[in-house]
Amino acid sequence: MNILFADTAHPSLQDSLEKAGHTCDYFPQLDRAMALRILKEYDGVVIRSRFRFDAEMLDAGSQLKFIARVGAGMENIDQPYAESLGIHCLNAPEGNCNAVAEQALCMLLALFNNLIRADKEVRSGSWIREGNRGIELCGKTIAIIGYGHTGSTFAKRLAGFDVKLLVVDPYKSGYGNEFVIESTMEQVFEEADIVSLHVPLTDETRYMVNRDWLQRFKKDIWLLNTARGKCVNTADVVEALNSGKLRGAGLDVLEFETVSFEQLDEIPAPLKALIESDKTVLTPHIAGWTHESNWKMAKILVEKIGELKLGA
Repeated sequence: MNILFADTAHPSLQDSLEKAGHTCDYFPQLDRAMALRILKEYDGVVIRSRFRFDAEMLDAGSQLKFIARVGAGMENIDQPYAESLGIHCLNAPEGNCNAVAEQALCMLLALFNNLIRADKEVRSGSWIREGNRGIELCGKTIAIIGYGHTGSTFAKRLAGFDVKLLVVDPYKSGYGNEFVIESTMEQVFEEADIVSLHVPLTDETRYMVNRDWLQRFKKDIWLLNTARGKCVNTADVVEALNSGKLRGAGLDVLEFETVSFEQLDEIPAPLKALIESDKTVLTPHIAGWTHESNWKMAKILVEKIGELKLGA
């Protein structure tokens, strides 16, 4: 097959596909207009988040047999329309789930132990112990929203911390075990100390975390988001941080990222407030961004492309 690389990927992905007999082209300066012109020449395309594969783009790829996204989320692909055209939509959530889970845990521990603030203080010559007295994770109740690859891996990483794990996933059942309690949002609102989001961005999850949602919690909570920025209403999070309803927030993804996730669209007042707060840990969409995950996602996509039943 002729395969277009519309974005960067681990070199092993292109190498492995070429060794399998495919022809691969990568255009570093590819923009949407050029993609629309040349897509018809390709049987497959490898993407990250640089382009939206909407109806116009999919129609332009009249010979496409697959779209392979180097990542987990698929919100930049019109999957129903692609599948109606017989185009296979592939992703690799198995490849970066461990990286996401480890960073979620890291952000939570950083919040509980004031690591960001304390580091800055020591570097500036301050030595403040009592003001940085931490909180132990042991004994807390953690709610995991979404129990796919990342949510379930996060639960595994937490298993040794003697925490209570409540999991909510309306699309799964029967996943409870000795570590995980299959729960409802009503139980989460009643019991949770910490909430971690592991959901795709859909109409159902867009701005799921908002003022009304946050106020339903019986306790003041900590929030982690390693999913998608637009699952969270930033202004409402700032309001909750100011009121104390949110005790802290670890956010790897932000509402104001560009489509490609490579930069911020803008820095409006709510984001400035997050940046200035000492109750937040902020990172630039890197939770799944490890050397290991880069290689693993490439390996998984090579396998999935090789398993395609084309023409069936």
